[in-house]
Parts: sequence; structure tokens; C-alpha cells
Amino acid sequence: MGPTLVMEASPETTITQNFNPYDTPAALNGMGPEGLIYEPLIEFDIAAPPTYYPWLATSFTWSDGGKAITFAVRQGVKWNNGTPLTPADVAFTFNLLKAHAALNLNGVDPTSVTTSGNNVTLTFAAAQYANLLNIASTAILPEAVWSKAGDPATYADPNPVGTGPFELDTYTPQGVTLKVNPYYWQSKLIHVPKVYFPVYTSNTAAFTALFSNQIDWAGNFIPGLQQQFVDTSPSTHHYWEAAGSSNALWPNLNTWPTNQLPVRQAISDAINRTLVASEGEAGLENPVLNSTGLTLPTFAAWSAPVASMTNSAAADPSAAEAVLEKAGYTKGSNGYFQKGGKTVALTIVDPAAYTDYIADDSLVVSELKAAGIDATLSGIAVTTWLSDVADGNFQLTLHWGSNGITPYNGYAYWLNSADVSSTGATADFERLKNPAIDADLATLASAATTAEQTTDLVPLEQYVAANLPVIPTTTASDWFEYNSKHYVGWPTQADPYDAGQPAGANVAGSTGTNLVVILHLTPTGS
Repeated sequence: MGPTLVMEASPETTITQNFNPYDTPAALNGMGPEGLIYEPLIEFDIAAPPTYYPWLATSFTWSDGGKAITFAVRQGVKWNNGTPLTPADVAFTFNLLKAHAALNLNGVDPTSVTTSGNNVTLTFAAAQYANLLNIASTAILPEAVWSKAGDPATYADPNPVGTGPFELDTYTPQGVTLKVNPYYWQSKLIHVPKVYFPVYTSNTAAFTALFSNQIDWAGNFIPGLQQQFVDTSPSTHHYWEAAGSSNALWPNLNTWPTNQLPVRQAISDAINRTLVASEGEAGLENPVLNSTGLTLPTFAAWSAPVASMTNSAAADPSAAEAVLEKAGYTKGSNGYFQKGGKTVALTIVDPAAYTDYIADDSLVVSELKAAGIDATLSGIAVTTWLSDVADGNFQLTLHWGSNGITPYNGYAYWLNSADVSSTGATADFERLKNPAIDADLATLASAATTAEQTTDLVPLEQYVAANLPVIPTTTASDWFEYNSKHYVGWPTQADPYDAGQPAGANVAGSTGTNLVVILHLTPTGS
């Protein structure tokens, strides 16, 4: 065994002793300890899908055209109180989510949950192939504890009982320490005796601790990462920022001028994706040079049709101007294009606190101006931005995408009109409403194999490339930094067994990699 491993996933101002893996506002949920206490049925490698690892389930089988999935529950697993995990616990967990909407974070809604021997079968009203991540990532709970917990949405779970490799050792307002679960079913893989999650009240405090060798494992966007971290100890300071999804400029399709295709085409031609990646994102994200927005290399297994659909790596203001001129736009005396007496003017809005996005936006504003578009930047409060984007109160905004274990998640996040209602949007923020695209998404969701999904993706990819309902810019990274002074075995671009980004509970499609990574670690020099 090596020394205590120190892990940081999210700065928090204050914490409380709340380990409920379904209470996402709780500070500990973002910091990471729950992801080492509670386990899912399957762990997924979001850095190299469709790779996955059987976990509390040894296998899963689809039936009824994807409307039913059966998990074979692993035998010999015990909770950290020494009692056995049973299929009844798995069934109880899914029924609990079904009965309590506040827990059901990703809308896993089986019509029935049944057990037979070691198997648990969930049935659904529609095919669920595209929803596998959300289903199988569900954090499994012990019925003996949670059936007596009262309202499970508000249960603080102060002394959590899980099947994971670690259990609670000590809690203080300054941090949480976990120790090895003596009943863990993969005990031979544990080489870390304890994990400490200190409370850092700001990014600055977390960065300082990382740079001074006080943190082993972190997950942050860090400007100057190479100079301030890697270069100070190249043999032990490392990072790998896997591409989880694609950032994009989201144009409001209900507002002029971003509802005009020639304007969106001109925006796409005018921006320098290489510069946005190297300067705005500090070289930690890559330009998206395929015009479909497919995140590469992450989804390389689905990428065959996109090779011919490309974006320019550099800005091309001449091409942008040509597109507008062909569409009947002319330059006014102010140097900006206009049509029908209206200047092509737009405001890019993003949270002022998102410093990388603001840096990206500043570059884009300059590039649009150079192409004859009167662009301005407005940095606002995060809460205001979230509200405005949900309500459609914007012209153009830079926004992340949605990662997953197939490209479906990303395209549905961009294009699914079902995510827009009278109360606001939870995705499809540009407000695309295209029945044909909705039907294409439904077809993709019903595709069982990678080959079928690749074929069914094509009309969606072609639509994005031709119509630019969103304008892809750079990849969106899974932030991951590590210090190998104490432990080796971390995932890398050469060995992408996992993305490496530390996160909270392995629940509701979380991209948390805590379990898989920590079981790969061994003490340095051992």
C-alpha cells in the first residue's frame, strides 16, 4: 500500500455530512467521495466508447427490440456492513427512482422491474439502446437502509453503506477521508489505503495545492497548465484532457439575423477554430474540423461517413463575405453587411465567470468583425445566462455539448425538439423544431449496433453540416491532471482505459471515472 491519495474534483465553499448520491446540489456530490462508495451496474469508458466494464452486473442482455434489458447481478458482493448485495437491492433502487421524481435525475422510467434468480429485468415503453448509460450508471442502494430513510430525496445518508472499494473514515468541515472497505469484492486491486478529499474554497486554492504537490488527482480547467504545472516537474506532473463532447456557438433560430442560414454559414467561415483552441482554450482543447460536430477521436468508431465533411482550420473572411453577398447582403457605409435596411449585428453572451469561454468569444467577435458582421460580447452572471438560454433570450452563445457512450447523446442534446417546452428548454437551446430530424433521432435511438448507429447518424450529420443549427468550435475536455509522485497507472492518451476526470457519484449518466481509475493505481516504484 502507498500513502493517502489526495483527490480534488470541485472547489466548495462549505460541506455538510451528506453522502446521498442522488442529492446533486450537495457539496460532497461534486467532490467525489460518493463515487468510491456507491457503484453502478456497468462502468463505461467515455474516452474510448463503446468500451465498457461489467461491474455490479456481470452482463446485460437486450430483448423485445430494446424495450427490455436484463442484468445478471454479480454474486459474492457485500455491502460495507458485511451483508450481501442481492438482486432485490437492484430492483429496489430502480423502483425507488421510479417512485420519486426528485431522485430520477435522467428520467429512467421502466414500466416494470422484475427479478428471477440472479437476474433483474427492466421493461420500457420504447427502445432504450440510446439510454444505456443512464440506466446502467444508476448508483445501487441497499434496500435495508434506504427503505427506512424516509424521503430519499432529502435523506442525508451521513454514514453511507455502499459496495465500493472505500467507506467513510472521518468527516470534518475541512475535508473527508475514506478508508478501504474490508468486504470489497475486488480487494486485490486496491493499492490505495485511504483517499482524502480536502475542501478548497476556490479554484485558486486548488491550483496552488496542485502546483505544490499537495494533490495527486485533480480535474480543472487550468490556464498555463504546461508552464505552471508540467514544466515544474515533467517526470511527475502530467495531464490528459480527453475530448468528451464538442463546444459550439448556438444561434437563436427564432431571432434575426442568426435565424438566417447565410449568416450562420458566414459565422462558421469567419471563425479561426485553431486559434480559439490554442489561445481561448489554452491549447487544452482541439479545433473541431469536421462540419458535423462529431467529437473525435472519442467517437472514431462511428466516424466513417464524416471524412468528407470538413471545416476550415483557419478563419476565411473572404468566404464569409462571399456567402453573404451571394444571399443579397451588401456592406453599408459602416463596413458591416446589411439587408432590408437592417445591419447584421449580433451579441455573443456567456457568463463572465467562464473565463475560457469569454476568451473564445473575444476571438470570435474580432473574427466576425473582420468578415463584416457587427459582433459584440456581453459577459453576464451564470444564473442570468442559464435562465436566458433556457428562455431563448439570446442571439448567440458558446455552450458545451453532451457526452455519452454513443454520438446519440450529443446530437439529441443539439437537435431534439422534445427538450423545448412552454416553461423553457433543457437542451436544443437554439429552438430547432424539425419533425424530420426528430424522426431521425428516434431511428438512431432504436439502433442496436455500432454499424446501425453509424448509418442512422448520417442524416443528422448532414443536417448539422448543411444547416448549422449549432456551429461547432472546439472539443469540450474532460479535465484531468495528476501527480505520479505517489502512484502510477493513470489513464493516458496512449492507454485510454478511462477519461480520468474525477467527478462525483457514479449516478445518472455521470462521467465519473473514480472507480475504474483508482483500481488501476499502484504505488510508484512498487
